Amino acid sequence: MNALTQTTTSQPLIRVSGLEKQYRQHMAVRGIDLTIRQGEIYGLIGPDGAGKSSLMKVIAGVLSYEAGAVEVFGITVDSEPAAERIKHRLGFLPQGLGLNLYPELSVEENVDFFARLRLVPERDLADRKARLLAITRLDRFRDRPMKHLSGGMKQKLGLICTLIHEPELAILDEPTTGVDPVSRRDFWAILTELVQERRMTALVSTAYMDEASRFHRLSLLSNGRILASGTPSEVQALVPGSAVTFQAAPQLEALARLRKTFTQVEAMGPLIHVFTEETERAAAKQRIADGLGDITAGEVRVDDPDLEDVFVALLLRQGRLKDAGDVLPPSSARLNRDGLAIEAKGLVRDFRSFRAVDRVSFQVKQGEIFGLLGANGAGKTTVIKMLTGILPPTGGEGRVAGADMRKAGGVIKERIGYMSQAFSLYLDLTVVENIRLFAGIYGLDKEETRTRLEWIIRMAGLAGYESDLAGRLPMGVRQRLALGCALVHRPRVLFLDEPTSGVDPLGRRHFWDILSRLARDEGVAILITTHYMSEAEHCDRLALMYAGRVVTEGSPGDMKRHVEQEAGHLFEVIADQPAKAVLELRRAGFAGAALYGTRVHMFCRDPVRDKECACQALASSGVTIQSVTARPLSLEDVFVYKVMALEDQERASVSGDSV
Repeated sequence: MNALTQTTTSQPLIRVSGLEKQYRQHMAVRGIDLTIRQGEIYGLIGPDGAGKSSLMKVIAGVLSYEAGAVEVFGITVDSEPAAERIKHRLGFLPQGLGLNLYPELSVEENVDFFARLRLVPERDLADRKARLLAITRLDRFRDRPMKHLSGGMKQKLGLICTLIHEPELAILDEPTTGVDPVSRRDFWAILTELVQERRMTALVSTAYMDEASRFHRLSLLSNGRILASGTPSEVQALVPGSAVTFQAAPQLEALARLRKTFTQVEAMGPLIHVFTEETERAAAKQRIADGLGDITAGEVRVDDPDLEDVFVALLLRQGRLKDAGDVLPPSSARLNRDGLAIEAKGLVRDFRSFRAVDRVSFQVKQGEIFGLLGANGAGKTTVIKMLTGILPPTGGEGRVAGADMRKAGGVIKERIGYMSQAFSLYLDLTVVENIRLFAGIYGLDKEETRTRLEWIIRMAGLAGYESDLAGRLPMGVRQRLALGCALVHRPRVLFLDEPTSGVDPLGRRHFWDILSRLARDEGVAILITTHYMSEAEHCDRLALMYAGRVVTEGSPGDMKRHVEQEAGHLFEVIADQPAKAVLELRRAGFAGAALYGTRVHMFCRDPVRDKECACQALASSGVTIQSVTARPLSLEDVFVYKVMALEDQERASVSGDSV
């Protein structure tokens, strides 16, 4: 019996019927019916304001509700005493970095505090703490105060503190937002292990659509209602069609033509991605060709639509059309694309004895989107702060927008736009007041301010929000306002540090539509950091940082080809005992085998021979195989493979030194 089948025969742990939750005039949750069974990982996916957090807080017993019924562990949660009866059996991680932690306590002190609060026996605490700190890569930071951790590290520490007492039910509100792909994979390994070994149940919300396939079952939410529920495969089947990816030039003209016919069209670096309702591959290709007219599509690939395509299609069916504004008007003052917009040469930054950035070098051209990737703490934000003049470098050189970063800090600031992880907005000012404030900071006169304000409102889809306080805007809208403020003075270079963390798929797609147009049409150079590997596909070139160094650089396609040459082709295994399958595959020599929800991913250098070897190893250990299929390599696979290989080298080096 596989993990998925087990959940279908388990007893319901959570029953929600006709649930309604209202905040003054706003109905956050509308008539939700939901059943979650013991031992399953259940996902809640939806855009900002969909009702996910309200639903989770109600189930956790920390929020009252107006109508309906909620039953957890067989107890009707309708009062404070009822909530107290279930509290010791669950763990709740609220949305937001480190909200359940104590800033002045160290990593270890926070874990110990929550362990004692949850009455974890001392004989169990040491083993649990060591395992969780190791798998989240926080073991080296045991003595660091929580307030000095990066955002992703705070999130991982919050997760440890939530799971330290191994609850029967874990309610996790966007636990992987702001966490790098390797740590996210570690998180899923922890969760899967606890579910399979301890029969724990997990209710998880996420903004990462690529995580949806890891759930046993899931619900898509919008405007407080459930759009669809079921297994990932069942939800995917609701919107039949094809995802077509190809190259076409000129790209902006190709995009404009395709948008007349298709509702889902997006630029992905030099590629174009289109969702079409045709299920036959030949028919899908023909529809693209018809839409392009005399523009030729090259390197055409047709795949099954992923869950993000399906989710957006369901939102569009509901009538939630593009949560956005008009397209960017052509600029009358396009930037010269010749020369370099950013040049880093051997940048070094030390914090006392710790080297955060170690001889980093790269170049970014005008009109190019350059992605800086890396695990939490790799040094990405420190590089941006040096290039923007916020932090002086310990060593090395850099030029930004034609100016020396060491000598011309003021000139650089006039020529760049910078959007930090915190969005850099004044939350108690309105949309219009924020834009006017930034225009004043950059010295725009009254006429320039009026022109740019109108452009930002149209570009960022802010019509109707002009008088709203920034602090009350949905996350996706607030993020577009921050982008508009960073662009108010027409910068030549744009720095974006994890700008879409926590933003829903529609918001992210529109944000990237804006970035593509800024780069292609206006020639703005864009340097962006992101943990969404699907977003990294939109970049023209990427650099991967590890331990303060750039370890590989190239286009998304180049990086995938390099990993395939080095590690082989990616295969997905569906088996009745996925956790056991991973162990058996690793014993058989597939060192990179890893759980991916209820499935297993592994690399095969010789597809025919390795596939046969894997099947024999699993069959001889009593694991029943349902399928073994080749899958296209994703940038998340590339990222995880590269970082894990570097960590293995580092461990081998330390081990060798110790010998």
